[in-house]
Amino acid sequence: MKPTDIGAPDYFHKVVDCQWACPAHTPVPEYIRMIAAGRYGDAYMVNWYSNVFPGILGRTCDRPCEPACRRGRVEERNAEKPEPVAICRLKRVAADNKEDIRDRLPKPPKQKNGKRIACIGSGPASLTVARDLVPLGYSVTVFDQDPRAGGMIWSQIPRFRLPVEVIDEEVGYILDLGVDFKPGVRIDSLKKLMAERYDAIFVGSGAPRGRELDIPGRKEAATNIHIGIDWLSNVSFGHIDKIGKRVVVLGGGNTAMDCCRTSKRLGGEDVKVIVRSGFEEMKASPWEKEDAQHEGIPILNYLVPKAFTHENGKLTGITFEKVRAEHDAKGRRNLVPTGEPDQHFECDDVLVAVGQENAFPWIERDVGIQFDQRGMPVVDKVTMQSTVPNVYFGGDAAFGPKNIIWAVAHGHDAAVSIDKLLNGEDIRERPAPGVTLVSQKMGIHEWSYDNDVSLAQRYKVPWRDKKVTLKDIKVEVEMGFDPRTGFAEAQRCLNCDVQTVFTSKLCIECDACVDICPMDCITFTPNGEEQELRGRLNAPATMLSQDLYVSDTLKTGRIMAKDEDVCLHCGLCAERCPTGAWDMQKFLLDMTHAGPACHTPKRKAA
Repeated sequence: MKPTDIGAPDYFHKVVDCQWACPAHTPVPEYIRMIAAGRYGDAYMVNWYSNVFPGILGRTCDRPCEPACRRGRVEERNAEKPEPVAICRLKRVAADNKEDIRDRLPKPPKQKNGKRIACIGSGPASLTVARDLVPLGYSVTVFDQDPRAGGMIWSQIPRFRLPVEVIDEEVGYILDLGVDFKPGVRIDSLKKLMAERYDAIFVGSGAPRGRELDIPGRKEAATNIHIGIDWLSNVSFGHIDKIGKRVVVLGGGNTAMDCCRTSKRLGGEDVKVIVRSGFEEMKASPWEKEDAQHEGIPILNYLVPKAFTHENGKLTGITFEKVRAEHDAKGRRNLVPTGEPDQHFECDDVLVAVGQENAFPWIERDVGIQFDQRGMPVVDKVTMQSTVPNVYFGGDAAFGPKNIIWAVAHGHDAAVSIDKLLNGEDIRERPAPGVTLVSQKMGIHEWSYDNDVSLAQRYKVPWRDKKVTLKDIKVEVEMGFDPRTGFAEAQRCLNCDVQTVFTSKLCIECDACVDICPMDCITFTPNGEEQELRGRLNAPATMLSQDLYVSDTLKTGRIMAKDEDVCLHCGLCAERCPTGAWDMQKFLLDMTHAGPACHTPKRKAA
């Protein structure tokens, strides 16, 4: 194998698994250390720069960082149920305990640059575009049909998960930068908006339409059959404040979990979720299912709805066919009838949460925007540009329903593209992130970070008593970590961004690092092809998604090979090394957002 080029920005970025997995590439270990030090405002600002909505995401994020967390992998053989660091809920610790940070936010520019940007929808993608571009002097106008900004953040996420004051605070930080917000304005024609000569248009309108369930009885019993996302919006608006005692929720995603838990608070006594898939295959996050079950809501699976039953125009229940999962030779799942008798569940109301769809009736098909076979706009996944050069899409409007953190990432990417486009640059030349590596050595055996690996298991976020939360839809269920528990949970982080950096010329091949490594991840051995080399390390390196750290050829002709996958970043190799060949260096990756740093340097004439 060739020696590893640790100067490549992505090499150590991949080693920081949580940051690599986060669509916005938030520097997770950096802000967790700040939380442990009680620097809540600093931790919040690290998040705010990257993911824009720390308090909101600290309660609602889908947490793509946590399955990637190294803590879970290194515990696999040592704990009954290995758990990642509670990265998401630590974000909330920073938000809940920070000081007033408004003086640290960008100030509205004194002078505009003359460029006008229109954002359609005021959800997380559009707000991210506005936050990135307004401080640069762009005039950004955000249109939304609703009376307040936030999009699905406030219209579809129940208040018992996300209090309105948290939304107002973090959305307010962006609007106060000088965004021209136009509430209650519905865009019914993109052609008309384009005629207003905006320099760029960003479409962040979400996936506003819930999928229908067209089975017998749907029309006849329509009064008590509701589309899940529309129903949640009506609850948020205050248009709906009650529901029948017997409620069936159809669907297995997070929207279905919000629907059933909301129903429980609005008068539903017998609320159940019924899905066509298996429990493990449900799209809802594991913790969302856990929360529903904690509140006494059963989840019944492998039942396919066949018909709504009704009498004199009134819903009486739903008939289901029992199915089982079978997999073909290619591993594809098929649901086949079991032959058992159909099951009928009586109910007063049904909430249909079987998926969401995009709806673009307001985009005329002759404006130059191409759509694919699914009715989705053709959007470049890197630049977020449509087939009209100055029209961009992001969030659910771009690629279908995902989650808030993906919408934020899309907003950052679109803002870079818009900024480059309006400065006459090639938007496909994407700016490289900023990278620094700084030694953490303070003395012979002293480091500027805590490298003692905590043995504690993941701490549970406390919940308020069900007797309280089920009576009031606005009472937040999760109470969040207090500072003491937040500190303890932060200690579980393995500081994966503090990298073991090896200097070949200083190594005397004494193997002291090999002897002291608790994970057997360092091997001195003859070089070879990667697949063969991985198999003969002290501990075979089976996780192919993580690279091997390979040194130059040493004096004996061997190389040092380190498996990045299971390294604890404990620093014992660096403490033990008699020559300083190993050093612990903090890696900090700073994604380049819109602004001067994203512009291509212009060459001056000689």
